[in-house]
Order: sequence, then C-alpha cells, then structure tokens
Amino acid sequence: MENIMGKQQYTIQIPVSVARRVAHRARQEKRNPSELAVEALRRYIALPNFPEETPTPAELRAIRRGEAALKRGDYITLDELV
Repeated sequence: MENIMGKQQYTIQIPVSVARRVAHRARQEKRNPSELAVEALRRYIALPNFPEETPTPAELRAIRRGEAALKRGDYITLDELV
C-alpha cells in the first residue's frame, strides 16, 4: 500500500472474467477501472451490516420443500396470483 497524492494504492488480483467485465464497463462509461473499483467499494461499505441468522431445522425443512416444489413446477407466478 502506497500513499500517492492523498490516495492509498492497493494491488489486487481479480478473476479474468471479472477483469473483462470491469474493462468493458469502464469503456462504456468512459472511466478508468480504478474509478469503478472505488465506486464499487464505497457502495459495498455503505451497505448495512445485517446480522446473519442460522435457520432452525424447521426452517431448513421448509426451504427444502419449497425448492423441491419449484423444481417440480409446483408454483404460480405473481402475475397469476394477481
């Protein structure tokens, strides 16, 4: 980490697939990848920290039942419900 003109410099490694998407978005927005990274980090840090909850065994069973129903096609869409 190096401080250059009031900024902290980091070297990070990201997957090639992510790097391609960053480069593409930077070109679209006529910005450099560092600006996108700073914006993404600011947004991430601004997110509220919700406590993680451990589901109860009953909740896990309900989730599994719902996933199985979804796989069977046993559901209706919101539009159908309305």
